[in-house]
Amino acid sequence: MKNTLILFQRLMRHISRSPETIASAVVQPTLIMLLFVFVFGGAIKASLPDGVNYVNFQLPGILVMAIAYNTSYTSLRIFSDKGKGIWARLDSMPINRSSPLWAHVLASIASSLLSLAVVFSVALAIGFRTGAGFLAWLAVLGILAALSLALTWVAVIPGLVSKSTDGASFLAFPLVFLPLFSSSFAPTETMPYFLRIFAENQPVTPIVGTIRSLFGGEPVGGEIWVALAWCAGIMAVAWVAAMRIYKSRAR
Repeated sequence: MKNTLILFQRLMRHISRSPETIASAVVQPTLIMLLFVFVFGGAIKASLPDGVNYVNFQLPGILVMAIAYNTSYTSLRIFSDKGKGIWARLDSMPINRSSPLWAHVLASIASSLLSLAVVFSVALAIGFRTGAGFLAWLAVLGILAALSLALTWVAVIPGLVSKSTDGASFLAFPLVFLPLFSSSFAPTETMPYFLRIFAENQPVTPIVGTIRSLFGGEPVGGEIWVALAWCAGIMAVAWVAAMRIYKSRAR
């Protein structure tokens, strides 16, 4: 644990010295939020139930997208460390084999929390309102943290297997587009049949639906367990795959 925290501190120092990376991870989901609210929101709102605030409707999807943007940079940081020979040096030291990977994962979660705070502040400024209580907020933070953990482990894999920085960013970037093909920005009922089937059976939709219900003070039912099951399943599979790749390359 001590080794992981030391490596985590190193990564956070590097992130703080790269303001363009932080700005990119914050600005892009914020601009998409503003685009949908002020350009497409008027048209999409016609398909929503009466009285639904479109900012409230699409914010959960933007929060998921902000996490995805941050995890895509994890791949680049891992590839950079690998290319500079840092991990080769760490492999020769008496530290836990998984410490470098966990340090990158924790750094990704920390940067995601910063991005989420900025995006949420902008959402408040343009009209987001919620009557969610303390427990609902705690549940939202727990789901977002679980999603960040799961997606970060997915993003670790491209960082390990890629041969170039372009490859690392390309393989991780599809995570950013997953919220677009879900219920994040429009009801799935308005989508073509095959797209609707995909949207209703991918991980982002139950996660977004759960967060939306928690913000709205509505019962979440079994959807929250579906969302958590997706996060746990993705994380478990990605962690096993990442550790096997990392250990095989170390050998």
